[in-house]
Amino acid sequence: MSTLFDTYTLENGLRIPVMGLGTSGMSDEIAAKSVETAIKIGYRLIDTAADYHNEVGVGRGVLSAGLSRDEIFITSKLSNDVRGYDDTVAAVDQSIKNLQCDYLDLYLIHWPKPVAFRNNWEKANADSWRALEDLYHQGRIKSIGVSNFHIPHLEALAKTQLVAPMINQLFLAPGELQEDVVAYCRDHNIIPEAYSPLGAGKVFKVKELKKIADNHGKTIAQVALRWSLVHNFIPIPKSKDEARMRENADIFDFKLTPDEIEIIDSLDGVAGRTTDPDSLTV
Repeated sequence: MSTLFDTYTLENGLRIPVMGLGTSGMSDEIAAKSVETAIKIGYRLIDTAADYHNEVGVGRGVLSAGLSRDEIFITSKLSNDVRGYDDTVAAVDQSIKNLQCDYLDLYLIHWPKPVAFRNNWEKANADSWRALEDLYHQGRIKSIGVSNFHIPHLEALAKTQLVAPMINQLFLAPGELQEDVVAYCRDHNIIPEAYSPLGAGKVFKVKELKKIADNHGKTIAQVALRWSLVHNFIPIPKSKDEARMRENADIFDFKLTPDEIEIIDSLDGVAGRTTDPDSLTV
């Protein structure tokens, strides 16, 4: 991996960029400006979700950047208050409309056990997954996956799935490797994608990361993102600041040593912990 244009290959042969831009918490206006800026810098993977309420802005940003649609990899996710075949199809159609495009490159079930469906989450997810499989075969979605799914949720989905998830988007950052679920994903050809790869800013206070960054003349953020790539995660750091976007992208001209990787791997909880999907409050 040497540039933002490098890719991994999903199980179905589709190529996905090695790093992207996250847009969680951005308004439509900020998302539009941030996405346009990121694409002009070189980002080609843009991540949003129905629950971010900024798909319209993300779509505007993609269009304003002026590239052809097939040059941009757009991800969105199913809202926690939506499950079932028909409602899932309608949700995907609405996301495509919001984003002003003809298809989505990747669509994920955002959480496995939202409150509204906790009593019948296995069937609810299976019904939604069946809809995603059909939309995938129709070409409306180029790849399908999940987010925040741990092993029991993946195993439950596997009982009825015809098309396996290609991505599992997880909270992965220094101090939170989620080794069991990542190993399961590797064994089943599911690529882990890392949201909040900087631990929502918590990594900036970690002295071990500061020392490693100083060794390379880099920033803590750059070290954390490079570490994600070492583990073949797809980091999607969020930023609305052009300088920070450029900094985050400038991670391909150095390598972490084996000792440095071992130090980072040994950190425990320094970037916080993943939310327990079985105890989600929304």
